[in-house]
Formats: sequence, C-alpha cells, structure tokens
Amino acid sequence: MHYQGSCHCGAVKFSFEAEPIERGLRCNCSLCARKGAMMSAQVISSELLKISAQEDALGLYQFGARTAKHYFCKQCGIYTFHETARAPGHYRVNLGCVEGIDPFALEADLFDGRHLL
Repeated sequence: MHYQGSCHCGAVKFSFEAEPIERGLRCNCSLCARKGAMMSAQVISSELLKISAQEDALGLYQFGARTAKHYFCKQCGIYTFHETARAPGHYRVNLGCVEGIDPFALEADLFDGRHLL
C-alpha cells in the first residue's frame, strides 16, 4: 500500500510503500515514553521512505549512543519518523502523522528500548 504523512503544519512530509498497517509499536525508552507516539511496527528502508521538507524545517535529535536519529519538524515540533539504532538506513514512522491511520484504534506491541540503551 502507498501511505502519506506529514507533521502538523505540513512543513515535513513523507510517503512510503508498506504492507497494510494493522499494528503499531510503542517503545519504553526515556524519549519515546515522554513523546508517547505510536510507531510503525515494520521498519521502512531508506529506499522506500520519501521525505520532503521545507528548507530548514527538519530537525534531528539524538541521545545516548547517538545511533538512533529522531526527526521532528522545527516549526510545529511534531516527531515524524526516526532512523533506528538497530537497523541503520531503516525507519519507523509516527503513525499519528500518517493519513488514514487512527493510532488509537491499533493494537500495539512493546519494544523494550529502556534496556537496550
């Protein structure tokens, strides 16, 4: 399926091809626990994730070992996607940013990021 998403203000947009999204993923690391986002359960390769951002709109936050790359919109502050620490070059997206997906209606698996960092 083809999916499209964006931050709240639309300055950061993305699209990707993936199997139908039927589940989400939550992480309990210190960052994810605070932002509370539901992420895509499947990882998306950099070849399949197309990112379009207005100039200087895409921000990057890293912490700990600085291997995961958490991206957000510098204008509205919304976390849009991140490059995973365990699979560089692969991403998970914030399902709350994906058109047609209700993250509150999805079952979620738990990723134990708290004990990996």
